[in-house]
Amino acid sequence: MKKFLEIIKNKWLIKGTTTILLVAIIIAVYILLNWGIKKINLEDIDCTEKKLYSLSDETKNRMKDIEKEITIQLLNMNELYKGITEYAQKYTKVNDKIKVEEIDDLSSRVDLMTKYSLQNTDSLIVIKSGDKEKTLTMNDLSTIDYTTYEQIDRTEEAITNAIIEVTLNKKPKIYIFSGSTYYNTQEALAQIVSKLKDESNEVEYLDMLSKGKVPEDCDCLVITTLSKDLTELEKDKISEYIQNGGKIMMLTSQNVLEIDTPNLDSILSQYGISIEYGAIFEQDESRMLQDAPEFVIVDAYASYMEKIDMALKLCLIDAGKINFKEQEELEKLGVEYEQIASTGEKSFVRTNFNINSAKRADSDSEEGSSIVGALVKKKISDDKTSKLIIFSNELFASNLQIPISSQYYQYAVDLRNNEDVILNSISHLTEREDTITIRKTGEIENYTVTEKENNIIKIIIFSIPAIIIIIGIVVWQIRRRKR
Repeated sequence: MKKFLEIIKNKWLIKGTTTILLVAIIIAVYILLNWGIKKINLEDIDCTEKKLYSLSDETKNRMKDIEKEITIQLLNMNELYKGITEYAQKYTKVNDKIKVEEIDDLSSRVDLMTKYSLQNTDSLIVIKSGDKEKTLTMNDLSTIDYTTYEQIDRTEEAITNAIIEVTLNKKPKIYIFSGSTYYNTQEALAQIVSKLKDESNEVEYLDMLSKGKVPEDCDCLVITTLSKDLTELEKDKISEYIQNGGKIMMLTSQNVLEIDTPNLDSILSQYGISIEYGAIFEQDESRMLQDAPEFVIVDAYASYMEKIDMALKLCLIDAGKINFKEQEELEKLGVEYEQIASTGEKSFVRTNFNINSAKRADSDSEEGSSIVGALVKKKISDDKTSKLIIFSNELFASNLQIPISSQYYQYAVDLRNNEDVILNSISHLTEREDTITIRKTGEIENYTVTEKENNIIKIIIFSIPAIIIIIGIVVWQIRRRKR
């Protein structure tokens, strides 16, 4: 050590030029290290408790198994969306088959502007694999928890599921019954159908009188409000589908129509269900939309939505009351159910729609909670079970325009978490276990570490500059003595 110090004293630090050279070398090493770290694209350290800025283990495990080439194309991600660009880069660290392509100047890519109907200032994410692709807008990257009114980040959920979807070999097949429906399903459910297709489902409208049956490739049959009863053929074929373990999603506002539907009722009775005539009115102002008692806000929960890290709320419009048979009869039918949504204790059912008052009248039912959504399982055999998810309302899933102010309206499906619940319900029926749900709140995370970790960080922060200062003083003193 002494010999080394003597060499330093006599040969390196005597001349000012060598000192400058040493400083230059240190600076060069610093610059080189920074360049190298950026080049190898090391992942940032996420100190937040909920790992808000990291990919979840579930996403990492899904991405590692992907063998197809994936391109995440980021169109016009300016400084405002810089965080999305950085987040997309995290996927490239998990699987080298995933690439990120950034296109900052859309004006130079007229082909993309035309293809996706974009303006110069629009931003878009396109996930591509071969000839398959899925687009994500900025609106797809967040949602609202209508209990806390917090914004929920869905960036990871949206990108991860988009990658999964474009690498699927087989898409679930969803048929929407289009026989004697009360509403034009192609118009009323346009947004839901569009979203289902975006999530890599095949959607087809089913005229059973033409097909003669429910197709064998049907993963989920959607039945909406009827303008008249099912035919005998339709009833028999739907019953046959149920006995084969079929999955049904029913969105019905049948409760407000004075139409006899014995054949539809017989389908519901197989699941131990009946729906009362009349519309549910709410008296609790916190459970209605804009003081409109027929716009009932209810909490939504089901076991298949337990992965969603937020409280979900539905806004139903003129919903009906779902009744179940007694437990003994349900057991004979092989039926068990769980509630998805129910109204408050102050709600009531109105059957006389000539009453203009929002207050409960003598002709209305007694106050009490009503089931408006349920998951029903019917055991057909030891290895076969039919499932029905039913909501006693169709309007909440539709493109019905709801006035919010004199100049602004929303589609009914966009109220509260209506769309989320519908899409998750159909996903459950089609057994889409490949999709994941990762939602992170936008809350501020405090810097919290253990005392040991804090001491290590302090040593790193303060010791390195201190060492550099000490070296500087030593060099100055040695040079001073040699003068």
